[in-house]
Amino acid sequence: MIELNGDERLDFLFTDQSMQIIQSPSVFSFSLDAVLLANFASIPLKRGKIIDLCSGNGVIPLLISKWSKAAITGVEIQTRLYDMAKRSVQLNQKEDQISLILGDIKEMPTRFGNNKFDLVTVNPPYFKTINEEHQNKNDYLTIARHEVYCTLEDVIKTSSQLAKSGGKVAMVHRPGRIVEILTLMKQYKLEPKRIRFVYPKQGKDANILLIEAIRDGKPDVKILSPLYTFDEEGNYTEEIHNIVYRTE
Repeated sequence: MIELNGDERLDFLFTDQSMQIIQSPSVFSFSLDAVLLANFASIPLKRGKIIDLCSGNGVIPLLISKWSKAAITGVEIQTRLYDMAKRSVQLNQKEDQISLILGDIKEMPTRFGNNKFDLVTVNPPYFKTINEEHQNKNDYLTIARHEVYCTLEDVIKTSSQLAKSGGKVAMVHRPGRIVEILTLMKQYKLEPKRIRFVYPKQGKDANILLIEAIRDGKPDVKILSPLYTFDEEGNYTEEIHNIVYRTE
């Protein structure tokens, strides 16, 4: 029996109710961004090694484990989030496939060595830390959303070091930082290959960026078709519905 702490709750990850995850409104609950990234990434299905950086409550490793038999490692720096992720892995009996590390992503290349993973996924903090008034008053959310423990450059440099030559790095971020992302990827030998912009609805500006790069790849980037979250009636579009309620 998995113990819940404070305001934690159990949510189903899939409509077939095959997996559950521990969430908390005051500590961490995953968003659509994580689901989109897990579906967007080029996941090795039968074998290989995957590492998920900035794992939060372990949502991306858990989602991927539904579709892949590859070994998955999740890295989270916040003790409370790491503990939530660890209990969720135990709850779903995924200990043989998912390993969790409490630590700083910048230390992972030293821990594992370079060129070790077929896929690196990362849903990093989106916002630069400018001053306290722009930070969330909740420390857990501030660290998850702002570059307190790692910068965008740290994320991209670390991802490049961990990925094998020919391995892939998949990231979700904000469109407003695309120039910075592309510049840093080029700097650290990650060649952007697939980019997709996600829009709240038609007629609105994009609010999510999905990008996948190949370590030591050749220049040739594809801009994929727009992905719209809601239709004119405020319901999920068919494509988003299929992603959110995907089971296989």
